[in-house]
Amino acid sequence: MVRWSGMMLAAGLALSVPASAAEPVAGRWLTAEKDAVIVIAPCGKTMCGTIERFLVAPPQGNDQRDVNNPDPAKRGRRLLGIAILSAFKADGDVWRGQIYDPKSGKSYRSIIRRKGAGVLEVKGCIGPFCQTQVWRKAG
Repeated sequence: MVRWSGMMLAAGLALSVPASAAEPVAGRWLTAEKDAVIVIAPCGKTMCGTIERFLVAPPQGNDQRDVNNPDPAKRGRRLLGIAILSAFKADGDVWRGQIYDPKSGKSYRSIIRRKGAGVLEVKGCIGPFCQTQVWRKAG
């Protein structure tokens, strides 16, 4: 009887465990090139990542504008403070959204995932092809 009760308890616990959930990604992150700090935080019902500060000054310094943006109306905006990660929503054990590369002016489908306490895996994808970067927690 004890054996059956233990099996029923184990089965009940297994059924009550939620599906794998995406680990939180909010915080301050150092880009792979170590040239900027990105702050990821809620923006409405999704998560966004904005450029908090430059560690390596862009060609026009901290006043660098978004000159490569395909939208002429956005080319005059300062890069400092713009969202390069947008509309990220938890999907299983990852977060899915869009990433913007101000160096090329292009946006890509993106997947981000925590890979431990101080590591964030950031993928930018075109179709089935993805490029992966590793961002580290900023101090």
